[in-house]
Amino acid sequence: MAFEVKDIDDTQAPLLDHLIELRTRLVRCVAALVVAFGVCLYFADQILGFLIQPLKKAFPDGQGQLIFTKLYEVFFVELKVALFAGFCISFPYIANQLWAFVAPGLYAKEKKAFLPFLVATPFLFLAGASLAYYVVMPTAFEWFLGFEGSAGGLEIQALPTANEYLGLVMQFILAFGMSFLLPVLLLLLHRAGIVTRQQLVGARRYVIVLVVALAAIITPPDPGSQLLLAVPLLLLFEGSLILMRIFDKRDAKAKAEPDDRPEADQSAS
Repeated sequence: MAFEVKDIDDTQAPLLDHLIELRTRLVRCVAALVVAFGVCLYFADQILGFLIQPLKKAFPDGQGQLIFTKLYEVFFVELKVALFAGFCISFPYIANQLWAFVAPGLYAKEKKAFLPFLVATPFLFLAGASLAYYVVMPTAFEWFLGFEGSAGGLEIQALPTANEYLGLVMQFILAFGMSFLLPVLLLLLHRAGIVTRQQLVGARRYVIVLVVALAAIITPPDPGSQLLLAVPLLLLFEGSLILMRIFDKRDAKAKAEPDDRPEADQSAS
């Protein structure tokens, strides 16, 4: 049976029914997050160990450590790790519930236009997070540890706390993951008719400045991290322009086809 996207629902449920459905789906989202949080809390040590690997590899073999300055610090670090990982795991289900609530109010054409962006969102976020974890963080941490040494006869040694390190890792992952959603945002604005490809092409120089400024703000203050975020964002921006051109040509062709059919019918008669 072929997949069929139905048009907007014929039934018009009263407002109370919509609110009840919204409450039900929000409860499901919270329940999914709680379950994922509980599972991740059980494996919090393993998840934290996974997040520590970029820092461990940046230190020389057998050196380096994470400290905590408050007795309860590691406990709250594990809670943050579990919540962060639980949200990442439950996000596809949460997005599915939000889509299931919004989709009945969309026409079939709107569903077909929006659904690919919904599917691409977790993959783009994962791509950005992977770039941060496997490339950017090891590079940045090695650069930071390069400041170890001595000054004025005293040794300067890196002793990062668990809470500060986790905050830095989350900043890296969220910054790169959310930034990689730039094509989704631009293409949605384009499909909605809010911006055009010509407007974005004309504003390219301003976009470059904004991307560089954004990379400098949301990443730690090292030039390597800023460069490793700015370059992919600019490539994603240019890729969005290419997709917009494809969509514009396809839409123009679709609009031209109904106009050509009557002429063809008249010539045939």
